[in-house]
Amino acid sequence: MTVTAPEATPADASATPPVRVGRASAVWILVAGVVGFVAAFTLTVEKIEILINPAYVPSCSINPVLSCGSVMVTPQAAVFGFPNPLIGIVAFTVVIVTGVLAVARVSLPQWYWVGLAVGTLLGVVFVHWLIVQSLYHIGALCPYCMVVWAVTIPLFTVAASIALRPLAANPVARLVHQWRWSLVALWFTALILMILVRFWNYWSTLI
Repeated sequence: MTVTAPEATPADASATPPVRVGRASAVWILVAGVVGFVAAFTLTVEKIEILINPAYVPSCSINPVLSCGSVMVTPQAAVFGFPNPLIGIVAFTVVIVTGVLAVARVSLPQWYWVGLAVGTLLGVVFVHWLIVQSLYHIGALCPYCMVVWAVTIPLFTVAASIALRPLAANPVARLVHQWRWSLVALWFTALILMILVRFWNYWSTLI
């Protein structure tokens, strides 16, 4: 007497369906990961140089407003007891691997994209906390940090749009998806205006 394994039902087969992303989204994830990793790695190197030589002037210290050195020595630059860029190195490494797999047309499960969307959402929240700290408490901007800000927001948008595909039938989710890049443009516009207003006294001297 032989025992045969039960055939998988359609429900079982679609429990965690693999997801294959479009070429544009895959390339963007990879590019964002590489750019974010380079910025985080450069910040880490600059931080090490400051620890070795407190008189060292980072390459991204350009003027009184765009000054990495002024930001790196603050408590906000090491919220968890170690330099913030180390978080970026780990996080963007995951993004790079994801981007490589996506470009190679490897299908990843839906739960993976949900996890990436949640992770990038946490990154967006952390980035905006740092933005508030830079603008209204530290009073200086770190150019390399701004690069991380600039890639994290669109990265979250792409990851979220992939993760929320099962909700495509929902009219609200569909509307948000259709206007997602317009919302990102407004998002960046608001941040740029905040920076202009906060440091207008300095910017006005350059006109």
